[in-house]
Amino acid sequence: MRIAVIGGGGWGLALAKLLSENKHEVLVWEFNPAYLDILRTTHTNPQLLKGIQLPAAIRFTSSMDEVVGYSPEIVVLATPAQFVRKTIQNTPPALWLSPHLKAIVNVAKGIEEGSLQTLDKVLQETLPKAVHPIICALSGPSHAEEVARNVPTTVVIAGSDDKLLKQLQEVFSSAYFRVYRSDDLIGVEIGGAVKNIISIAAGIVSGLGYGDNTIGALLTRGIVEISRLGIAMNAQAETFLGLSGIGDLITTATSPHSRNRYVGVEIGKGRKLPEILAEMSMVAEGVATTRSVHFLALKLNVDMPIVHQVYQILFEAKDPKEAITELMTRELKAE
Repeated sequence: MRIAVIGGGGWGLALAKLLSENKHEVLVWEFNPAYLDILRTTHTNPQLLKGIQLPAAIRFTSSMDEVVGYSPEIVVLATPAQFVRKTIQNTPPALWLSPHLKAIVNVAKGIEEGSLQTLDKVLQETLPKAVHPIICALSGPSHAEEVARNVPTTVVIAGSDDKLLKQLQEVFSSAYFRVYRSDDLIGVEIGGAVKNIISIAAGIVSGLGYGDNTIGALLTRGIVEISRLGIAMNAQAETFLGLSGIGDLITTATSPHSRNRYVGVEIGKGRKLPEILAEMSMVAEGVATTRSVHFLALKLNVDMPIVHQVYQILFEAKDPKEAITELMTRELKAE
């Protein structure tokens, strides 16, 4: 199939490599001129995927008109969550109105600032109504650095058309990349977004020097908060026990590859957020999502004490030790 990947970051490139190895035609759109030049001349990006050689068959462009002329059958949206709306708005409508287009697969994870919407809702607002049934989300415990090295990985793809999801399973699956399917699009989106906040919290705990007991408690209560928000938004409770819920949370909260965990670790060590973000070459989606989910939980009257404490640490300069003390000394209750 002809597949266009919009966004040549680490995850977009890892998926482009996977899809090309699966014998699909792949065109990657990348806006950063420096990255684009390296990709075209060397088929590598040492800053994002160190030591990875991308297949020679992958093409790269910065022209949306070229993407339209390519007539992709699948568009993979791999831009950071907070840029999804702007990217769609800057894309020629002809791309989405093409009779060849069979699926739109979002792989970003986050809740949009301002609107407080999941990314599937952002896509529904910005894309023609005719393509709403083919909007999907791919999520799960899947660091780009490991997928690019063919490390065995399992993910889930969610959408409303089961026949389409089965086709996409075949497109993406390989000997090292196994894809399950789900009809709970909102649940998969919520799980993928909110686990980044809990991962920041896990990093803070590690940066403070606390141990396994604390991490175990944090992840357990964290998935409770994720589930609460998801159920309030009409998601299926069992989704959060799956790959896009507890699976993605465990991986992101414990891995050295996790940008969100890294932010938390540095905060726990006493560094300030602006300084940490300024030195990072990739986006830690959980930072913006912390602000979004904090206000979304207040709006929906959902109890999310861990999220609210992370918000205060990141944006109100709260002492992390004080935040943990407050969590530990709240009113006692049944589990």
